[in-house]
Amino acid sequence: MKLIIAIIHDEENDRVSRMLTGENFRVTMIASTGGFLRSGRSTLLIGVEDERLERALQILRENCVTDKEGKEKKAIVFVLNVEEFIQA
Repeated sequence: MKLIIAIIHDEENDRVSRMLTGENFRVTMIASTGGFLRSGRSTLLIGVEDERLERALQILRENCVTDKEGKEKKAIVFVLNVEEFIQA
């Protein structure tokens, strides 16, 4: 299992979350500021089975593109290994 941490622009949050949940990915959104992309960002936590990782990343790539001038990236994505998942 993997945990995707995606830092995206606030204005893309609804579209990205809808696309992910539409394909049965579970998404938790945390409002965030500062760091990699400065203010006005959302952090998405997405738990995904290994075999579905590439599809989740594809959705992020397709919906978080660079700006028109190609100067600003619209997402920072981390993929972490998950040793154990417990739902209590």
